Amino acid sequence: MHSWPTPDIPALDGTPVPLALYDTADQQVKPVEVPPSGSGTPVGMYVCGITPYDSTHLGHAATYLAFDLIYRVLLDNDHQVHYVQNITDVDDPLFERAERDGVDWRELGTSQIDLFRSDMETLAVIPPQDYIGAIESIDEVIEMVSILLEEGAAYVVDDPEYPDVYASINATENFGYESNYDAATMAELFAERGGDPDRLGKRNPMDALLWRVAREGEPSWESPFGPGRPGWHIECSAIATNRLGHSFDIQGGGSDLMFPHHEFSAAHAEAAHGVERMAKHYVHAGMISQDGVKMSKSLGNLEFVHRLTAAGHEPGAIRLGVYAHHYRGDRDWSDEILAAAEARLALWRSAAAVATDVQAAVDAVAQLRTHLSDDLDTPAALAAVDTWAETALKDTGNVSDTADQFDAPEFTPAGRILAAAVDALLGVRL
Repeated sequence: MHSWPTPDIPALDGTPVPLALYDTADQQVKPVEVPPSGSGTPVGMYVCGITPYDSTHLGHAATYLAFDLIYRVLLDNDHQVHYVQNITDVDDPLFERAERDGVDWRELGTSQIDLFRSDMETLAVIPPQDYIGAIESIDEVIEMVSILLEEGAAYVVDDPEYPDVYASINATENFGYESNYDAATMAELFAERGGDPDRLGKRNPMDALLWRVAREGEPSWESPFGPGRPGWHIECSAIATNRLGHSFDIQGGGSDLMFPHHEFSAAHAEAAHGVERMAKHYVHAGMISQDGVKMSKSLGNLEFVHRLTAAGHEPGAIRLGVYAHHYRGDRDWSDEILAAAEARLALWRSAAAVATDVQAAVDAVAQLRTHLSDDLDTPAALAAVDTWAETALKDTGNVSDTADQFDAPEFTPAGRILAAAVDALLGVRL
């Protein structure tokens, strides 16, 4: 499956700063262990993609914008990146939405994947090199399930009608290391987030589904375990390890995927391939609320990227609104936040049109790099550019809200230095 076009990213002068990120498993900010720059060995990064039954809302976008920053900082440090993302294009939520709307589930999935691509291109998100649908990975999943069965890490449930295949929660010694949740929390979240603890015949209520034997009216594919379709977690595990290796550098997504999805994806890979840890870094982005209330399809309070851009809001302003708060925290989105982001964008443009101090611009770029490399500290990074902009305007006798500066045809040499850095590192075009 194709992704979307790669945005142009300016090359920057100066000294990049190595990236450190918070690791969910180790519960600390630590340097990202990557191959030496220029070695030709890319940094492997896997980020969970969408289930294509609805448009790209700000919660989705915020996650992909966070990992886009990671990609950009790694590029600035002269690393190649092998970025892989999946699409769960066969799953219960997709079937349910298609039935509700009276459309074919394939048509619904295709339409929402196309819209997602469009949103990502509009937001200047660097695309994955491998953009893989669950349907494309069926053979890979079957192979991985077969290995888990051979290793005794999986079993066929005792049910003559629906002999589904499950992974044992006891297949790895360190299950739970990625999320660090206690047993009670894991049980609660497993039931809330797609698990089936009450399924009869399971050896443990939290054993995870690997292969769902075909039910009437559901799509299915042939396998040694009978016609059926993949479970959710095994899909990502197979797609990631087949492209990045059995153990790779960064695995991530939204914080709501931490458990059970990421925990089980890692456990499947570790049991199948005999590795201690699927990823060196587990990275999670927080949730987005709308005016203080968590965005939810059930509440109908979602803000969609394409609606914002259709209303005339610039992609750069959307990015700045998302980056106003730290990626790991649960944070809010509102009209006020967007308005503040648009005012910030205007401020930066005004300053870039009149700035005269080249060294000040170079120093601001160094601060921008430092803050982003410190666990993507975007609030501090944006504040550093604000300070530069306000100082530049003050030094030249301008005011920060001068309207005629907004559409300046070109920037000064100092302004171009800053504008290139903001484009390359933040994905914001001045």
